[in-house]
Amino acid sequence: MTADVVTRFAPSPTGYLHIGGARTALFNWLYARHTGGKMLLRIEDTDLVRSTDSAIAAIGNGLDWLGLDWDGEPVHQFARAERHREIAEHLLTTGKAYRCYASPEELNEMRALARAEGRSTRYDGRWRDRDPADAPTDVASSIRVKAPRSGETVIDDLVQGRVAYASDDLDDFVILRSDGTPTYMLAVVVDDHDMAVTHIIRGDDHLTNAARQKILYDALDWPLPALAHIPLIHGPDGAKLSKRHGALGIDAYRAMGYLPEAMRAYLVRLGWSHGDDEIMSTEQMISWFDFDGIGRSAARFDFAKLENVNAHYLKEMGDAEIMATLIEELDYLDGGPEFQASLDPDRLYKLREAVPLLKGRAKTLVQLIDQASFVVRRRPLDLDEKAAALMTETACDLLKRLEPHLASVEAWSTPQIEAAVREFATNGGVKLGAVAQPLRAALTGRTASPGIFEVCAILGKTETLGRITDRI
Repeated sequence: MTADVVTRFAPSPTGYLHIGGARTALFNWLYARHTGGKMLLRIEDTDLVRSTDSAIAAIGNGLDWLGLDWDGEPVHQFARAERHREIAEHLLTTGKAYRCYASPEELNEMRALARAEGRSTRYDGRWRDRDPADAPTDVASSIRVKAPRSGETVIDDLVQGRVAYASDDLDDFVILRSDGTPTYMLAVVVDDHDMAVTHIIRGDDHLTNAARQKILYDALDWPLPALAHIPLIHGPDGAKLSKRHGALGIDAYRAMGYLPEAMRAYLVRLGWSHGDDEIMSTEQMISWFDFDGIGRSAARFDFAKLENVNAHYLKEMGDAEIMATLIEELDYLDGGPEFQASLDPDRLYKLREAVPLLKGRAKTLVQLIDQASFVVRRRPLDLDEKAAALMTETACDLLKRLEPHLASVEAWSTPQIEAAVREFATNGGVKLGAVAQPLRAALTGRTASPGIFEVCAILGKTETLGRITDRI
């Protein structure tokens, strides 16, 4: 084990923890745990206009729910602005950076002329070698790094391999704005160095940033951390991930009833693999995770696969564990608060009895509470369209005749209820289904449910007879 590995997850708190960010956090966490190292959390809140306390809280809550703990206290980038300015001034003093007095209007004119002439609109270095004595007195200066003018900047990436950028494509970018605020490019380099980050694992849309950041590392004579730029996540159609594909916040997946262990197991397979293993425990992920399992092609998000993975974990959970998880998550689930409001001690007991029957039929916790709604619903039940269609005059007559037959059952248990219903059907010369279907509709309000005899047993004799009576 390499005890000195340090990774970091560095989200911008301008919104929720989205699915791509969660996957990045997971990869950083897994590699840190795999090597016996640390994963740090840095909140990149330099954009004060867009950064919010609620977004910071959402990021922390999302990581907590996913089970991705970080080491130490979160670092807030904005609080380190003075340190960033100090490094910018150091680069200026050592001749690795220079003051640029080009006004916004002048820069716009430069870009417009370059476009008109078919040239690159990158900054042309007009103040790079100019005498500071020429500086105008009415323009506040920014500070730009002196990027190499020849050759190329090379990134040896742990995932992407060798990536080279011609120096002509990398301009003298701003590291300190004219108002004295540091840019993202400078702040990231300084923070990663000061936090002793050894491995930067992030999306491959940051590759160009990596080239610019390497220029700063070289100018500061700091060692460049190992870089691993992981493929982005696309939709099933290969297009850039959007909300219709699943580009939602982690809180949305929690609300839809997905389990954190299922989310980890699904996310880890978006861009990383270990042989043909599809389902793996967190312990296995930690043991197996390394960069050689990460591909270069964009991963494809698939809701159907996520549901199947979640269904697997739901089925593997013990009944008591499912019940505890369900109760704990009701505040967060779609429809959960309404479901919870209907739970009293009696219905809570019945729900526990129903869980073993329902867990194999549901793929998410939301589906579970939807299928368990027959337990908590109050009389008289509203029937859905299909159930209502079953309640013909003939069906209602059958239920009317069935009610006293069920009322005579003394030992109210699944076998006794089944025996009574079968006897009723046989004596009445009707098929069992002709009785069971309207009975199911009357008891659950739907045409699909667990076994109808188990439903009767769970509801109890009084509730079962009462719901039948409501329909006759």
